[in-house]
Amino acid sequence: MASLITLKRRIGSIRGTRQITKAMQLVSASKLRRAQEQARISRDYREAAYALLAQLVSVPEVTDRPLFRKRSVHSRLYVVITSNSGLAGAYNANILKLLTQNLQRDRANKVKSSVIAIGSKGAQFVRRLADTELLAYYPAFGDHPTQAAIQPVLRSVVEEYINESVDEVTVLYTMSRSGILQEAMALPLLPAIMDTEVTATPVTNMNFEPDIDTVVRQVATRLIEVQIWQVLLESLASEHAMRMIAMKNATDNASELIDDYTLEYNTARQANITQELAEITGGAEALKD
Repeated sequence: MASLITLKRRIGSIRGTRQITKAMQLVSASKLRRAQEQARISRDYREAAYALLAQLVSVPEVTDRPLFRKRSVHSRLYVVITSNSGLAGAYNANILKLLTQNLQRDRANKVKSSVIAIGSKGAQFVRRLADTELLAYYPAFGDHPTQAAIQPVLRSVVEEYINESVDEVTVLYTMSRSGILQEAMALPLLPAIMDTEVTATPVTNMNFEPDIDTVVRQVATRLIEVQIWQVLLESLASEHAMRMIAMKNATDNASELIDDYTLEYNTARQANITQELAEITGGAEALKD
């Protein structure tokens, strides 16, 4: 049994840790509400973008434009969204597991894989892979991402596809289904013909000004930007939700440890007291003799 001093120090240390995890839980809960509201509000905008995309795809001249043209897949680019820090449960692990599964599938199909990492955890993981190229790394955009912040990612993705350096672009992110359910997902980004439940009315006659290439490229780029923006917001909400749950579990575990060590401390203290009383009683009896 550990000494009383050791047990007292352990209890004090765990109490300090519990205060930290409790504070982090409260902070994540506060950030989660704002992140969920941001993601919810922008979902309507994303659906409108999907509807417009479906309208464009129904125009025969559009499907042959560079951002819409399908090619045989010999090279695939993944945009992987993780966090800069840990202590978020399985948030990063789920995305990296999904990335690993996709890389194994590409390797089996002899498809070259490359990655653009958003968040340091994803970049650190990809750097350790021998057969996967890390094209670019961007730190996580924080709790308030801006349109300007995602422009470098957007330009990199569009240029890689237009230059035919890659034949397909997929985003790996975490979808916030609810406060307790987060799902790692893969979203096809390019070519700009996404699976969507929106049913578009076929368009037989459409005029483009000044010309079809300029209009389609600008509109398609904007629609891709909307999707990147939305997955960032969904990932941010998921990160805060999983960090809040992880910190709550850590706080609960710390409380249980404190209870266990307190019981052990009281038991040891009682044993010491009993032993001291026995020694005093024994000494008193010896004096009587």
